[in-house]
Amino acid sequence: MSDIKTKLGKRIQEIRKKKGMSQEMLAEIVGIEPNNISRIENGKNYPTPENIAKIANALDKEVYELYLFGHFKPLKDIQKELMAALQDEKTARILYKFYTALNS
Repeated sequence: MSDIKTKLGKRIQEIRKKKGMSQEMLAEIVGIEPNNISRIENGKNYPTPENIAKIANALDKEVYELYLFGHFKPLKDIQKELMAALQDEKTARILYKFYTALNS
């Protein structure tokens, strides 16, 4: 998923769904047709800068937050990074404390 349009669309969809908002609701607030929201979320269209600002506002986010894609990293890449980090004892101990805190 290297295409920025695809990542942006997926991020907008993710935030919209977390807010319990339909595409129609978002489209009405932004002032565009619902099929345009669908095209944006599917990575087919890139919104204008004006509409990006309106979308961010409608989702109660700052514009830059729509471009935070780090959590879309493939699981295999995450696992490789964690395995590499575990080679360092200090990092391994910190991660273990974090892990145990989450699971208690």
